[in-house]
Formats: sequence, structure tokens, C-alpha cells
Amino acid sequence: MRVDVIMPQMGESIAEGTLTKWLKKAGDKVARDEPIFEISTDKVDAEIPAPAAGTLVEVKVKEGETVPVNTVVALIETEAGAAAGAGTARPAAAPAAPPPAAPAKPAPAAAAQPSQAAAPRSAPSPAAPRAAAPASSEGPAAIPRASELAASGASVDEMRLVRSSPVVRKMAREHDLDISRIPGTGVGGRVTRRDVEAALQSGGAAAAPGPSLATARPGAAAPGGPAPFPSATARPAFAPGERVSTVPMSAMRKKIAEHMVLSRRTSAHVTTVFRVDMHKVQRMREENRQAFQERHGVKLTVTPFLVRAAVEALKAFPVVNASLDGDSIVYKKDINIGVAVALDWGLIVPVIKNAEDRSLSGIAKAVSDLAERARTKKLAPDEVQGGTFTITNPGIYGALFGTPIINQPQVAIMGVGAINKEVVVQDDAIAIRPIVHLSLSFDHRLIDGAVADQFMAHVKETLQEGRFPDLS
Repeated sequence: MRVDVIMPQMGESIAEGTLTKWLKKAGDKVARDEPIFEISTDKVDAEIPAPAAGTLVEVKVKEGETVPVNTVVALIETEAGAAAGAGTARPAAAPAAPPPAAPAKPAPAAAAQPSQAAAPRSAPSPAAPRAAAPASSEGPAAIPRASELAASGASVDEMRLVRSSPVVRKMAREHDLDISRIPGTGVGGRVTRRDVEAALQSGGAAAAPGPSLATARPGAAAPGGPAPFPSATARPAFAPGERVSTVPMSAMRKKIAEHMVLSRRTSAHVTTVFRVDMHKVQRMREENRQAFQERHGVKLTVTPFLVRAAVEALKAFPVVNASLDGDSIVYKKDINIGVAVALDWGLIVPVIKNAEDRSLSGIAKAVSDLAERARTKKLAPDEVQGGTFTITNPGIYGALFGTPIINQPQVAIMGVGAINKEVVVQDDAIAIRPIVHLSLSFDHRLIDGAVADQFMAHVKETLQEGRFPDLS
């Protein structure tokens, strides 16, 4: 009996996934729940287990291809004894809406095959400054055709920065619609397939108010203004005969690139830096290191102290835990701390949910568990979603401090520098203390500089005074 192996739906808002690597090849024996391939989605990278035991007899999707959820990617021939239990065995995935009529092939706009990504392209010519078309007073403006925007200088890459899936972007492109002008109803303003269908049914009307990414792109700076931000499609010019190699970006790297550029264009980034004496924290770690690990099964690192200090400050300054939704401020009652984890192949930010309800030991366990599963690709999609504040630690590589980019739709992110021994003045005496530089990048649209500094002063005071009464 043959069992379908499908592309699972790794979250409600995820419409497709990229098959990045086959861990088994046709003809290999596989055990039930044994990882057989790896996928990359907009939310998480994961290993997908076999739905049944048997032999992998056919591989239908190649590495690097992006296909809609519920697409059959392979077939497993089960053994007679396993047929009864495997007939209905499919990865646990919520049923998804049927994909568009287009064939299940990777969308070249967002997940190009290696041969496509490696093909040389001429660098785009800078567009002349242009004004956005005024909105009609008689009703909502029509959604511009993509071909019209292309003719006026807007790049496809700029339109691609809108939060959407490759399948949705391909659908919009096939109907010559500017996806940046379609109002998104998905999570975080994501443009879904239904949004594109609605735009088609309405004849391209009902565009979202305000300028699109295409009309407000940095490349169209007014004469005499600041230098335009480099285009995402700009390519370096190489001298003839120079030794170079061109390789396609991984799916994760593409997503990181899109999110970073989108965040820089969305938020008014400002960074403030504080110098913090970690003497008491380090002393508490040394005094409790062995007992803590024996009692809780994890090491007592600096990270739980930083998370707890941030949580206490977020309670005192809830605007730093908020987000912007158009002209409204959304205050979050839950404090969900994202902790950035560097991987050999990129970066991921698993989230500690309801950190305000966790003890220091509970935070330590969560940090250790999430980091380990991030490195082994065992995270579930909901474990990298819903963050309200992020902490990143470039200090592990020796950086004095960093100016991190805000993780949208959040409004602040705290960077942690290296802890170094420095000479300080303590009570009019010279002393050597472990010093760390903490930086807070915040969205100045919502957070004033005074509030950001008060927030960081609260974090500093918690750490320097060693206010961790639940350490045990």
C-alpha cells in the first residue's frame, strides 16, 4: 500500500513551504516518524517525519522547490504489517484552502531555482523622482497594474516586500496586479490568496489608503534630500576578469533579507546604549551555579537574568511592549520575549510565551529548551510567533554592543554586548567590574527618547542591584 507524504501546513497563515533538503532518497527504508526531509516556511525551518514505515519509492518534489501545503511530495510503500495503521497516516496538518489553479511550481518571484537565482542580471537604472498619484475623491483608487508600475520605475523586488507568500505574489503577477496596493487581511497585514481574489472580483478597486511601497520607495528621494537607500536589487559591479562566484540565497536568507529591509523602511529606528555593572549578577551565578543545575537540569547563564530584567521593565513601561496598527496603539497584556538564536545557516527568534508568569528557573529552562530545538530544527511554528519584545546577544562573539533592527511588528529590541572586566570608580575607589553594554533600538514613531532611556534605566537598576528574589 502506498502512503502520500505531503507538504504540511506549519501554521494557519502559511500557504506553502520550500523543500530545502531530502534526508532520504528513493529506495531508502524509513521508519515511522523518522525525519525524511527539511522544509523552510515564512515562520520556521523544520524536519518533517515519515507518516508511515516502509520504503520511499518516489520523490515528486526536488530540493529548492516551493509548493502549496498538502501537495504530495513523495510516496512511501508500506509493508503488509504496517498497512492497517499507515493508511490514514499523514502529517498532522490543518486543512488548507485549495491552492490557485497554477501548477505547483516554485514562484520565481520569491523562491527562484538555483539556475534562476544564479543567472546574471543587469543592475537596475535609478528611477527618476516621481510623485504618487493623488487619490480620487469619488471613491477608492483602483489598484494599479504591475506593468504600469514597472513602466514608471517601480521594481518587482520593492513590490515583493509586501508580506505575502510566493504563491500569492505569483497569482497577483499573473493578473498584472500591484500587490502592494491590495489590503491584507491575514496575520500582521499579510496579503492572502483570498485578498487577491477579492481584488480581482471587484475589478481592481478598494485599494488601501496611503502610499504603497512602490510609490514611497527610498529610491525616489526628492532632489536635494538625503541619499537614497540602496535598492534591494542593486548588484556590485565587478571588474572584467575578477574572480567571483554567484550562488542563490537560501530560503531563510531571502526571508531575513526581506524582513530586515521592510523593518528599516517601516520603523523610525533610534538606538540608546547603557553601561551596566554585572558584578552582582555574576556573583549570584557563581554562588548558585552547581545547586541550580542539579535542581533544574539546566545551566544558570546570564540570559535568564536579562530576560527577567526586561520583563520587569516592560511591566513598568507597557508602551515598549506595544505595537502600532495604523493610527492605533495596540497594548499587549502578555509579555512574550523573543530570544535570537544564531544558526549556522541563518537566524531564528523563538519566543518565551507569558514570560511575566515564569520564575527565573522557568525562564532558564525555556531559554535552554528553545535554543536547543532551534538548532536541531524541532521548533513548532507557534514557537516563533507572537513575540512582543526581542533580545539579541551579539556579545557572544565579542561585540562591545550592537544597533539591532527591530523585529516587526514589535517596537523595540535589546542588544547585549560582551561582558568585559573594566576599571571603574566605586565609592571613590578604583575597582575592576564586569561591565556589559546594553543597547535598545526603538521605534521613535511610538516611543520617545525619554521613555526609552527610563526603560533601560529600569533594566540597569534591576541587574546592578541583583533584584532576583526567586533565584533558587
